[in-house]
Amino acid sequence: MTVTAPVLSGTERFRALGPQHVDELAERYRIPSHLRETIRLVSTVLPFRVNEYVLGELIDWSQIPEDPIFQLVFPQPGMLLAEDERQLAALARSGDGAALRATVRAIRERLNPHPSGQRQYNVPRRADGKPLAGVQHKYEQTVLYFPSQGQTCHSYCTYCFRWAQFVGDVDLRFAAPGPHELVDYLRTRPLITDVLVTGGDPLVMSTERLRGHLGPLLEVESVRTIRLGTKSLAYWPQRFVTDADADDLLRLFEQIIATGRNVAVMAHFSHPRELEPELARRAMARLRATGVLIYCQAPLIAHVNDSAVVWQQMWHAELANGAVPYYMFVERDTGPYDYFKVPLERAAAIFQDAYRDLPGLARTVRGPVMSATAGKVVVDGVVTDRGGQALQLRFLQARDPALVGRPFRARQSPTAAWLDELQLDPDTPEDIAAAVRGTAVA
Repeated sequence: MTVTAPVLSGTERFRALGPQHVDELAERYRIPSHLRETIRLVSTVLPFRVNEYVLGELIDWSQIPEDPIFQLVFPQPGMLLAEDERQLAALARSGDGAALRATVRAIRERLNPHPSGQRQYNVPRRADGKPLAGVQHKYEQTVLYFPSQGQTCHSYCTYCFRWAQFVGDVDLRFAAPGPHELVDYLRTRPLITDVLVTGGDPLVMSTERLRGHLGPLLEVESVRTIRLGTKSLAYWPQRFVTDADADDLLRLFEQIIATGRNVAVMAHFSHPRELEPELARRAMARLRATGVLIYCQAPLIAHVNDSAVVWQQMWHAELANGAVPYYMFVERDTGPYDYFKVPLERAAAIFQDAYRDLPGLARTVRGPVMSATAGKVVVDGVVTDRGGQALQLRFLQARDPALVGRPFRARQSPTAAWLDELQLDPDTPEDIAAAVRGTAVA
């Protein structure tokens, strides 16, 4: 039975709905009781947040639970181990809050909350040797900045590799109270040209607050590009069109661009349906009119977009809206990874099937790409050599710049879904092998 959702005009105030609203959402959209309980249980471990735009404009309620956007934002059976779900259900019934919290924490720790060496290798040090809060520096030219007021999103993706930012555990979060320590760090490292403001989503902040984080970065002449990692074009395009300070936000971008710098919105589109609403297209047009560059990226994930047709449609729609298809990522080995992972061999086939349909201007996209400990590794496809079938791989980016562009091979595997599951070719150069194994981290 189809449930009709309210049609939004684009002028509504933002309202987030989370675990405390499960019963309200279940009643409104007639979510079956077994799914209601799964949503309730899984959201004790993993973050759950949605808003009226996603509910009313993006989800096809007549197709749940298979609907890809429903899978994208609502916790599902299979995201946690069955035994973990049973234990959580028993503890919830018992009313033993302390035991429930301890179990939730133990499950989270098993879900690899900080993949690819984020804590061990990415966090730089201040002059006094203490960690630089809310900053990661993995690649020579680019630093990531996590402003504390931007460590949430308009809605949460169930596959998000930064899920640990959103579960309320301060021990798992990256966050900086302000940009001043980052500015000091940038002044001593003139090779850094790009600052990626990320989270969470920096565009949940008001324009005034965002200006307070971005303005000081302009004091550093070597910073030439400010990137903003955001899902807001998909989950709340009102941010650029009808929010009270939407015009102020666009003026801020124009002011930064007037200094001779680039502003790049790193837009996270997971499915072509997110590009269909007229409000989303208006938001992209308004951004482009300021001179902002829009680059689009997302992981390849089971249940949501593991189809060449879906990626073809998405890349075509991005190009039609003046955006640049940028990355197809491989889902990182964190959170409900087993639910969403796609084997690398199949991922490469999906990418190639989608890529060959693209016009030249959309062939900017790269993938499937693993953002691994050593760097960004792309799977170029399956080749035949003297050892038989092999995966051809290459470093697109690396901690060690000497590895960038270097190809290598691994034995074919129909099940391997991440770099550490591959068996490298015996002739792999030792520096590449050490980087892939994680025994050589610059």
